[in-house]
Amino acid sequence: MKHRILFIVLLTMATFYSCKNGPDKPDYPETKKVDTVDIYYGTEVSDPYRWLEDDQSEETKEWVKKQVAVTNKYLEQIPFRTKIEERLTEVWNYTRQGTPLRKGDKWFFMRNDGLQDQSVLYVKEGEDGNERVLLDPNNLSEDGTVALADYEISEDGKYMAYAISRGGSDWREIYVRDVKTGKDLDDHLKWAKFSNISWVAESGFYYSRYDAPAKGEELTNLNEFQQVYFHKIGQPQAEDELVFKDSENALRNYTASVDDDGEYLLLYGTRSTNNNSLMIKAIGEQNWMVADTTFENNTSYLGTVDGKYWVLTDFGAPRYRVMTIDPENPGIENWTEVIAEESGVLKNVSLSKSFAVAMYVIDAESHLKVFNQKGGHEYDIELPAPGSVGSLRTIHGNDRIFYSFESYNVPNKIFSYNLERRNQQIEFASDVDFDGDQYVTRLVFAEASDGAQVPMHIVHKKGIRMDGSNPLMLYGYGGFNIVYQPGFDVRLIPWLENGGVYVNAHIRGGGEYGEDWHQAGTKMNKQRVFDDFILAAETVIEMGYTNSDKIAIRGGSNGGLLLGAVANQRPDLFEVSLPAVGVMDMLRYHNFTIGWAWASDYGRSDDSEEMFRYLYGYSPVHNIKSGLDYPATLVFTADHDDRVVPAHSFKYIATLQDKYKGEKPVLIRIETKAGHGAGKPVSKQIDEVADMYAFTFYNMEEEPYQ
Repeated sequence: MKHRILFIVLLTMATFYSCKNGPDKPDYPETKKVDTVDIYYGTEVSDPYRWLEDDQSEETKEWVKKQVAVTNKYLEQIPFRTKIEERLTEVWNYTRQGTPLRKGDKWFFMRNDGLQDQSVLYVKEGEDGNERVLLDPNNLSEDGTVALADYEISEDGKYMAYAISRGGSDWREIYVRDVKTGKDLDDHLKWAKFSNISWVAESGFYYSRYDAPAKGEELTNLNEFQQVYFHKIGQPQAEDELVFKDSENALRNYTASVDDDGEYLLLYGTRSTNNNSLMIKAIGEQNWMVADTTFENNTSYLGTVDGKYWVLTDFGAPRYRVMTIDPENPGIENWTEVIAEESGVLKNVSLSKSFAVAMYVIDAESHLKVFNQKGGHEYDIELPAPGSVGSLRTIHGNDRIFYSFESYNVPNKIFSYNLERRNQQIEFASDVDFDGDQYVTRLVFAEASDGAQVPMHIVHKKGIRMDGSNPLMLYGYGGFNIVYQPGFDVRLIPWLENGGVYVNAHIRGGGEYGEDWHQAGTKMNKQRVFDDFILAAETVIEMGYTNSDKIAIRGGSNGGLLLGAVANQRPDLFEVSLPAVGVMDMLRYHNFTIGWAWASDYGRSDDSEEMFRYLYGYSPVHNIKSGLDYPATLVFTADHDDRVVPAHSFKYIATLQDKYKGEKPVLIRIETKAGHGAGKPVSKQIDEVADMYAFTFYNMEEEPYQ
C-alpha cells in the first residue's frame, strides 16, 4: 500500500513538473514614455504611450516587432502547444455549408471543405442541377488573407456584385461577375465601408462609400460623410450617380435598399450603432418622403405584402413587433401593427408566398413561429434542441423555407421546411469528429443585487466532478444590443475534451431581453455589465464548478473592454485574461475610424464632466494599478484592425507591463494581415486558438492531452 501511495505522489509531481517545464516570466521590451497630458474639465490625464497610436511610424513598428518576438518565444516553449494545434487541425477539417439562396432559376450557397482558408461560393442551375464554383476567394491571395465579405445576386440571377476585404480591413472593394461565364466585368469600386449592395433589376446597384483617405491613414482616419451612390454596370466608378449625401452631419452613415417590386428606394440613416432613420422615394424621383427621422427607433424593411411594407421595429415595443407602412404615405404616425410585441424578443422575420416565419429569442435561445399574412399565429416549428437559428431564408414565390440550426453540442444543420404541409427534412449536416452526446448544456440564472436574472449557458462533459477544481472559461460581451446565442464552435472542442467548462454569460448591455436589457448596460449604467460578469464568475464558483485559480475570461471588441475593466476591478477572481481587439482607452476611442458611432453605448469624454468621470473611472488603460496581482494576460489584436484600432491594445499592454510586477506573464499577440476578426483565414484561426489554449492551460497548471 505504501508503495502505491508513493507511486501516486511521484506521478502527481511528474505531471505538475511537466506542466511547468515551459517558459519563465518573459523579459518585456522597454516601452518609452512621453509627456503627453490632456486636461478634461480641469483634470490632468497622462497619456505616456500616445505615440503608439501612430501604427505606421517606424518606432511603433519596431516596438511591435519586439513584442511579437517576446510573445512568440514564450508560446513556442509551452510543451503541449503542438498537441493542441494538431487536434484543432483534425477537428476543424470538416465540411461546412450555408443556407441556399435562389435568384431566377439559379441556386447559390457557400461551402468550406474543411481546412480551406476561405469558404467558396457555388452555383447550380436549378435546385437539382450540377454545382460549379462561382467564386473561390482562396485564389485571390496566396496567403488566404483576401476574403469574400459580401455578395448580392441580381434578381434574374445574371450578375453577382461582390465585395472583398484585404487583410481583415473594413474597407471593401466591389467587383461584378457574370454568373453564366464566371468572369469578372471591368467594374471595380473602391472605398466602400459599412455598405450593403442593392440591385435595381440587372442595370446596377446602390452602395455606400467614403472619400478616399489620405495615404498612410487608411486604417486610422475618422470615417466621415458617408455617401450613397448608384453604380451602373459597365461604367467607371467616377461616373457613379450620387444619390444621397448629408453635408451637415459628418458622423452619420447611410445605406439604401430597393424594395421587392423595384419601385422604391429605402434610405436608412444611423448616427450610432443603435436606432436609425428611414426615408423613402420612388426610384428616379428626387424628393424623399419621411417615414421616421427621430433616430429613436430601430426599423428594417422585411418585404412587401399587398402593396404595404412590412417592417421589423422597436417603435413602441422594446422587444420588437411587425408594422406595415404605406410607401406613398410613410409617416410614422400612419404605421399599423400586424404582429404584436411578445415576451420573447423578435429578431427576424422572413416572408414566404403565404406566411411569415418569425424567429424569437427567449432566454438567449431561438424559437420559430409561423404567422399568416394577416398577422395571425398559425403554429410553431419545433427545433431539434435548445440552440440558435442562424440564416432564415424563404424562397420567393412559394411556401418553403430554409434555416440553419446549431447548439454547443449540435454541429450546424441546414433544414428545409414546407410551411403548408408542416414537415421538414435535413438538407445538410456537418460531420465533425466530435461526439456531442457526451456533453451537456445547462441554462442557469444568477440573481443580481437589483433582482435582475442574468442567464448563463454552461457546457461541459457529462458526469463532471463538482469539487471546484475544473478549468473554466467564462465568455462575455454585454453591449450594442447583440446576443451571442448557443452555437457550435469547433474552437471549443479542445477545451471541452480536456475537462474544461465553458460558460456564456448573457449579461446586460446585450439584446437578450430587448432594448430595456440593452439600455440597462449603456453609458452611466455600464458598471452593471461588469458587475453581471463578476456575478457570473462568483456563481459558477458557488455552484462547485471551479475556483478563482481555474477561471479564464475571454471576450472580444466590446468584450475586450469588459475583460480589461473586470481584471482591474477584481484581479483576484480570475487566473487568466484573454482580451481580444478590445476598446481599452475610453477617453479617446471616438477619435479613430468608426469609434464615434459607439457613443450611444458608451457616452464620450467630451459630453460632460459627469460622463468623463464615469468613463475615466473604468477605462482599462487608466485604471491599471501597481501592487495588484493581475491575471496572466494574453492580449489579441491585429495590424489591419480598422474598427478597434490596435493602439487600444498597444497602450493597454504597455501600461500593464510597466505597472504589474508579479510573476504572471502579460503579453500581446499581434496578428499580421488580419483585422477585427471577419474573414480571418482558417490557418490563422487555428494558430491563434492553439496559442490561446496553450497559454491558458499552462498558466492554470493543467496539461491537456496527457
